[in-house]
Amino acid sequence: MVDPKGTRPAMNALAETLRQRIGQHGPLTLADYMGECLLHPKHGYYTQQEAFGRSGDFITAPEISQMFGEMIGLCLGATWQAQGAPRDAIVVELGPGRGTLMQDLRRIAPAVPGFDSLPIHMIEASPRLRRLQSDALPGVIHHAEASGLPQAPLFLIANEFFDALPIRQFRRHSAGWEEILVGCGANGLCFGKAAPQPYHFLDHRLEDTEPGMIVEYCPALPPIVAELSQRIADHGGAALIVDYGDWRSQGDTVQAVGHHQPADPLAAPGTADLTAHLDFEALYNAAKAAGLRPTRLTTQGVFLERLGLTQRAQTLAKSLSGAALDSHIAAHRRLTHPDEMGGLFKVMGFVAESAAVPPGLEP
Repeated sequence: MVDPKGTRPAMNALAETLRQRIGQHGPLTLADYMGECLLHPKHGYYTQQEAFGRSGDFITAPEISQMFGEMIGLCLGATWQAQGAPRDAIVVELGPGRGTLMQDLRRIAPAVPGFDSLPIHMIEASPRLRRLQSDALPGVIHHAEASGLPQAPLFLIANEFFDALPIRQFRRHSAGWEEILVGCGANGLCFGKAAPQPYHFLDHRLEDTEPGMIVEYCPALPPIVAELSQRIADHGGAALIVDYGDWRSQGDTVQAVGHHQPADPLAAPGTADLTAHLDFEALYNAAKAAGLRPTRLTTQGVFLERLGLTQRAQTLAKSLSGAALDSHIAAHRRLTHPDEMGGLFKVMGFVAESAAVPPGLEP
């Protein structure tokens, strides 16, 4: 998180709306603030900004190369096949961006006979992004929340979805935990803190933190994972989660990016993307509590290489030359190299206890 420094520009429309809300009801949790910045119906980042692709503020793995979505397609297709190829299954993506990943998945799906005929469902809260996704994939079925998904076997991908869920942030104190809040001061929006108190969902963090340390908690994660897990436990399927983060939340990981540059998260709410690292331990525990079998945490590079990304890259390279070939080689490196996305991003899957682990995530 970038602490406010210097003089900020005049409040924009969303900042003024939040200032009035704070004046009436008191400071906001960081989760409430992030939720408004990202999804406010008129001024939210995903409502008004072009977030994805080279014209947006960040480029996700599907935008780097078609190979990423193809590998995801092969993994989910093989998992569907290993579970008996249920005809009533659905393919699901959480937070699909512009629909690029699912387009690439669909391209490779015929390699697994029958997998390409399964209906596609997407969880997307932004009306603008829903329109883009429908243009890219006619016939896609949209839901605002995971609870809207049908009771059926689901084969799901969530790529950079959980990092965009709003988080609460707490600083360890000798008397408990001080929650970081967003208030309003003489120079506009500012960070503050609540009086220290205990929080039961942070009891396990007392063993690995000291006073002054910051931890983060995503209140939306457990119910979303519970919804998905219930369907997998009852009907079969699998979930793949790809995101940046580590096994356990440690420190301040909130970041704002606007116009391809780090930004002050309070300066112009709604104009910058706000994210935080995924706590994979919380994901693991939520799936485990629902009776599923989470896989071990694997780096994106290892996962993709196990699925055959290099062989696919070599095949595609045969028809390329010059700048196109150079770009293709760079994309392969960016997706897999330990010093790039290959090491920064991690992958975890979860399936029913009796089901085979998805390929690429073997112990």
